[in-house]
Amino acid sequence: MKKLSLRGRRILLLLHLLFAGIMLGVQAVFIILALTASVTKDGTVLHACYSIMHLLADSSVRASTIGTTVSGILLSVLTSWKLFRYYWIIAKEVLTLLCIGIGFVGLYEWTLNGVTPSAGPNAWDVPGFAVNHTWLWIGIVLQTVSLIAMYILSIWKPGGQRKGYRRVADGL
Repeated sequence: MKKLSLRGRRILLLLHLLFAGIMLGVQAVFIILALTASVTKDGTVLHACYSIMHLLADSSVRASTIGTTVSGILLSVLTSWKLFRYYWIIAKEVLTLLCIGIGFVGLYEWTLNGVTPSAGPNAWDVPGFAVNHTWLWIGIVLQTVSLIAMYILSIWKPGGQRKGYRRVADGL
């Protein structure tokens, strides 16, 4: 397979970083909205928090996850990094699968399950609402920790190359 030119690699890396930045920004918004939902006594604010989180889960979370995953795979395959050459890339791949599961399924479902009850007068009295909210928080924390870990792995690149691969000195 042909390698990318330096310009192509930079453009792909820029796209990857933009999508990853969107993912991290959306996570910050999720934390703020979930925290607000956890402490508010106002049903309108609670419903607004869940409605916004659900909208984000159905749009920005999905788009940024797809964009980051596709650009990351292309960066691995089309450069000397490859998909399974380095331990830190394998760790990022596992964390990416976790983020895909949490983002596409978890955050979407937990926010969807909270939208309707939060529109009522006492959402916290609706059976299962508090449990759903707890699962939402668990998902948010796991997603946030995974994203931060992927940033750290991308910067420090710990663990080195797997045995069986020879080093390719191409300036990466």
